[in-house]
Amino acid sequence: MPRYALALDLKDDPALIAGYEAHHRAIWPEIRRSIHESGIERMEIYRLGNRLFMVMETDEDFSFTAKADADASNPTVQDWEALMWNYQQAVPTAQPGEKWVLMDLIFETNATR
Repeated sequence: MPRYALALDLKDDPALIAGYEAHHRAIWPEIRRSIHESGIERMEIYRLGNRLFMVMETDEDFSFTAKADADASNPTVQDWEALMWNYQQAVPTAQPGEKWVLMDLIFETNATR
């Protein structure tokens, strides 16, 4: 199962961070559905200060391009993304217009080897 790690920052404001977390405790059902329909089988988001770290496990057919295309044509996802951008800011290394940035795997261990 493919696995991806991505990073994004939140605006460094405790009230905004709390608001972001509250939205994710009550994520809209349409957003949850769009995640699963894209081939993302498991998604976790962790926070350290204002830095977010997302881990996604996907099916073999998952495509970032197809997910972006589906999101662009889904008004509910667009509303969610606009709402979330009130809380988010790009990491310093992001390209213009880029939100979640794919991280490079630099170390891995497997306890069964």
